[in-house]
Amino acid sequence: MSVRLLHPSIQNGIRAGDSEHAGGMLTCKCSDRPVKVNVSGGIAHNHACGCTKCWKPEGAAFSVVAVAPSENVSVAENGDKLAVVDPSALIQRHACSACGTHMFGPVEREHAFQGLSFIHPELLDGNWPEPGFAAFVSSVIEGGVDPSEMEGIRTKLKDLGLEPYDCLSPALMDYLATWAAKKSGVLRQ
Repeated sequence: MSVRLLHPSIQNGIRAGDSEHAGGMLTCKCSDRPVKVNVSGGIAHNHACGCTKCWKPEGAAFSVVAVAPSENVSVAENGDKLAVVDPSALIQRHACSACGTHMFGPVEREHAFQGLSFIHPELLDGNWPEPGFAAFVSSVIEGGVDPSEMEGIRTKLKDLGLEPYDCLSPALMDYLATWAAKKSGVLRQ
């Protein structure tokens, strides 16, 4: 059974990445004056994401996204081309206004992910860490995938070593729940 394009960097297998990757330069898809964003330091929680908010390469059902501390993310070149996609969203996705590529998305308001920026590692130079799971898998239906394709998509993700979740990974869900419990006083800070 043929499965639609998941994402170009994972479709035909996941190459082992560098878990010690020390950051690098994100570059948008423009050939003229590309936006460049420096990520100084490593990234975490790299995963395939099926949500309808994340930027995806043409024809892909999933994005590949990770996080870095916002303090480690800075615009290096052509920041005048950046615009926030949806100012009301939790993740303030800054995209190139010319090519549409999402460059980084900081979480600035009170949330467990506050202080992190979401990035698309395939835009980094170098050998970035490989994805470790797939999140919001059923959301690809909202993006136009026929529900009849879901069994094949989940099977392909598992074959690639990416456990498919319809939310985030258990470790990230535990992190969110711990943050909420501390905030409400159920757990001590």
